[in-house]
Amino acid sequence: MAKGKDSSNANDSRFFTTQKKGELHELRMELHATEKQVKVDAVKKVIASMTVGKDVSSLFTDVLNCVQTGNIELKKLVYLYLINYAKTQPELTLLAVNTFVKDSNDPNPLIRALAVRTMGCIRVDRITEYLCEPLGRALRDEDPYVRKTAAVCVAKLYDIAPDLVAERGFLETLHDLISDSNPSVVANAVAALSEIAEASGKDVMKISAAVLQKLLAALNECTEWGQVFILDSLAKYTPADGREAEGIIERVTPRLQHANSAVVMSAVKVILSYMELMGSSNSDAIRALTRKLAPPLVTLLNSEPEIQYVALRNINLIVQKRPHILENEIKVFFCKYNDPIYVKMEKLEIIIKLVSEKNIDQVLLELKEYSTEVDVDFVRKAVSAIGRCAVKLERAAERCIGVLLELIQTKVNYVVQESVIVIKDIFRRYPNRYESIIATLCDNLDTLDEPLARASMIWIIGEYAERIDNADELLDTFLETFEEEDPAVQLQLLTATVKCFLKNPEDTQDMVQRVLDLATEESDNPDLRDRGFIYWRLLSTDPEAAKMVVLGDKPVIEDDTFKLDPSLLNSLIGQIATLSSVYHKPPDAFVVRRAAGTGLGGEDDDEDDYEVENDVGGEDLLDIGGMGISDGGLYEPKAPMNKVVGPEKSNGIEVHAGFRQLNGTIRLEMDIQNISSQASVHGLAIQLNKNSFGLSPSSQQIVCNPPIPTGGSGSAAVELVVTPSMLAPMQPGQNANPQVQVAIKNMATGNVFYFAVIFNLDALFSQDGTMERSAFIETWKSIDDRNELYGTVSDLPPTNVDIESVINKFKGYNCFFIARRPVPNAEGQEVVYFSMRTVTDMEFLAELTFKQGVNACKICLKTEKAAYAPLAKAALESMLRA
Repeated sequence: MAKGKDSSNANDSRFFTTQKKGELHELRMELHATEKQVKVDAVKKVIASMTVGKDVSSLFTDVLNCVQTGNIELKKLVYLYLINYAKTQPELTLLAVNTFVKDSNDPNPLIRALAVRTMGCIRVDRITEYLCEPLGRALRDEDPYVRKTAAVCVAKLYDIAPDLVAERGFLETLHDLISDSNPSVVANAVAALSEIAEASGKDVMKISAAVLQKLLAALNECTEWGQVFILDSLAKYTPADGREAEGIIERVTPRLQHANSAVVMSAVKVILSYMELMGSSNSDAIRALTRKLAPPLVTLLNSEPEIQYVALRNINLIVQKRPHILENEIKVFFCKYNDPIYVKMEKLEIIIKLVSEKNIDQVLLELKEYSTEVDVDFVRKAVSAIGRCAVKLERAAERCIGVLLELIQTKVNYVVQESVIVIKDIFRRYPNRYESIIATLCDNLDTLDEPLARASMIWIIGEYAERIDNADELLDTFLETFEEEDPAVQLQLLTATVKCFLKNPEDTQDMVQRVLDLATEESDNPDLRDRGFIYWRLLSTDPEAAKMVVLGDKPVIEDDTFKLDPSLLNSLIGQIATLSSVYHKPPDAFVVRRAAGTGLGGEDDDEDDYEVENDVGGEDLLDIGGMGISDGGLYEPKAPMNKVVGPEKSNGIEVHAGFRQLNGTIRLEMDIQNISSQASVHGLAIQLNKNSFGLSPSSQQIVCNPPIPTGGSGSAAVELVVTPSMLAPMQPGQNANPQVQVAIKNMATGNVFYFAVIFNLDALFSQDGTMERSAFIETWKSIDDRNELYGTVSDLPPTNVDIESVINKFKGYNCFFIARRPVPNAEGQEVVYFSMRTVTDMEFLAELTFKQGVNACKICLKTEKAAYAPLAKAALESMLRA
């Protein structure tokens, strides 16, 4: 019998093969078959189709009929199907409630547990009403498997209906389960209470002295994941005093030898958290614990690369908090030839944190070896690590510089460049101590082609100009390519030239004048211009003050690379063995918590709950919230061209004009026809009046290339920038004027003519206007309902009401998709949410409602900038029609 079952399971892959046409009809027939095996195979085929993304919801009632069976395999399959499609078929799911309730009283504990687990996974509010009675019974069931399943179900129910959990006393029952005789039940009760505490933000765990002893007793007997839950709960507990902390650590320490790395890291977290409470009076105990923590951490480095990486990220935090734990284990962090690059990089970080005067020689030998490897990023990191060792250890700085000079002699381009960068930092750490090596650096000037390396070398030349005979000549070679240099190099070159001038004014006056001209007159970089003007003002008014500013003593640097703030470090130590310890960020920085009780879609849902419709359930398990929509090529908006001036007003020229944004630049585009002007149109000058958007031309000259002869036509475009001084004043309560008034001068005839163009606000939408869902919800709720604007766009082409096409098209206009959801109790209706932000930081939130088979769209717009709301609504209407 067992053999037959094994062979059946081994052949289940056949259900995933491509089926022929008419498959659903055949499946329906098989689901109603009288033979048990045919029916089981049919449900397996349905589940296989569902797993690969096929829509088999039309078979809902047929699959549901199969639930009335004593076959546990078939029942599991049907329940799996129900969990997946309950969200889209809530009414039909109610038909299975009687079966759930009946199964929760079944003599077989596996079926009782299965019924309760399935009811907890079906997130439909009407099912919840029927869940409470079976769940209450299951929590007090005689079988531990049922009790542990019910414990997890309480957490799922709390996520759906927290008030119901409190009202039925399920939290108190969970507390009672902590005293259960079965350790697996205890572990699941702890996991459920921890999850509820996290969702609610309240301390529902309430660990007392009695509960603490029960947790510690269960720790030795439950499964490895149960141990993780218990250890994580202990890490959040605050012992009454150092003695209690020491007692708990004693009970937890054996977990350090566990085979599961998650258990080991959770035990390390508990011990590190409690070591703080033991205080300095227990220094002997702390030293003993320090010795015990090193071996398990070292053992983790013999695991798979992925586990090694996670362990190394956690060890990085641990050595920042307590470097003595691994101070004698630096060799285990030396890189192996077959380590993946991400493991090597993390090991280098820890080597730098553990390096000391006792081990610097062997570390330098190792780093020098790494500098000859083939991976360029790793070599750079290794060279950088040598420099950081020099900055960290004053007595070893000379040895580090010796190694760097040896590496420079290799003449390997990227090694030389990285060496120059770190030597600059060494000079800043130890001023006026190792300048004898400057000549060697200058010999390698020609090999420097990376901005950071060139900037570092220029800083060295400027800082030590009085010790370099030909400093002005060296800087002059850089000035030849000043305009092509990276902004960082230009800034450093400007400062170095001024330093050189202040130290040797006779020979460098022409050079400083030249670089100041380049910085202030030729450059578009505002930082460079501002610094140039400051130096110019200082040099022209008070050279002595300039010396004090530019040549003044600079603060000595320290190696604080990747060093964390103490408060953040303490927070992350409490998060060891979680994602926080890998990202080195607190959970709030990357996790958006959803409040408990917002997980259901029902009749009373409003538009603010749209995200829940996408977060849980849904028809496509792999495309949560519709975020997986393919772009199909980004839509490129066209400028809406309208005739703005005729030949009678412009001496024979007709102009059509419109605005659009292209590659992040706002443009006024014009189609020009020379109807009757005798002179060819070869150039125009443009000026804009003050307007509601602060627009002005970046250049007033428009070149028509080729010139437009009489009877000919051509096009021209003007790039526009937003200038606050060009913003027209507006009266309170008045809507923004959409007109932009333009004056054009025909340079061939001298004729000036005027016109106004309606500005379409989508041309002002910024490329960074997307929002996180949580931020969208908060912003939507914070905007007063009186600032809502409604409208309907009708008679749209059928292709313009296809939601995926709309999302793709709107993205081209910098109008970003947030989420979509079906409208409850309105068949065929779907709501889509978008966010927009202008380059002037005005935010607009939009809700578009589409109905299947109706070529129209309802718009709801919300914004704090009420004066611009009509323009935003008009832009959306225009985008829909485009």
